[in-house]
Amino acid sequence: MNELDCTACQTLVHGYLDKELDTVTTARVAGHLAECAECARLHDQARLLKVSVKRHAPYYSAPASLTANLFAPVAPQTNAVERWRKWFAPVFSATALALAVMLYVVTPGSEQPLMDEAVSSHVRSLMGEHLNDVVSSDRHTVKPWFTGKLDFSPPVFDYSAQGFPLLGGRLDYLQHQTTAALSYGRARHIINVFILPTQEADKPRQIQTVRGFNVVFWQENHMRFVLVSDLEKSELEVFSQLLKNGA
Repeated sequence: MNELDCTACQTLVHGYLDKELDTVTTARVAGHLAECAECARLHDQARLLKVSVKRHAPYYSAPASLTANLFAPVAPQTNAVERWRKWFAPVFSATALALAVMLYVVTPGSEQPLMDEAVSSHVRSLMGEHLNDVVSSDRHTVKPWFTGKLDFSPPVFDYSAQGFPLLGGRLDYLQHQTTAALSYGRARHIINVFILPTQEADKPRQIQTVRGFNVVFWQENHMRFVLVSDLEKSELEVFSQLLKNGA
């Protein structure tokens, strides 16, 4: 795989943020961002700008008159001018509707940027040699390793008996804070479990597909849990339920 230089990475970073790149290029950009502090800083600035625009841009509803005109019945027309209007008015109406839609900016859920970051961290962990800082299937080895490195105590469990063995743990960085990252295995698949504290209220589990990876997210007891893997959704949901019950 060819390595990207900074110029190429900075050219591609906006397509990377908008999920417009193919899988191979996405992985190459993610790998460069993991190694280059300057490009990672520019990526974070662009991402924060994008999130800020989506959160704070005003919402403009389509006016009632436009809606009425779009769905108004068309009376029979006879002369050439009216026939022209009959054929071309829908084109102009569609254009007007498209312009109205452009004025509406979809505001993502507050957890969407976290999911995007978690997927990028998952990809980086698989590309290099940094899946784990502490390699062990023993929770009594992994959990104490985090002591003194985090200002919270992440729950650590081993689910080898259920087919999801603990592989180890590492420190990561999501949402501008140091995060616990646990890795679990399932056949040839890797599951990254990101855990970080929050002051927000509990949120139920939800599952999404982000850039081809399945992501399960929930908040409970002032902790955020984000699971990322290319594992089948049904299996990842089973594992997430095990983790939720254990936590």
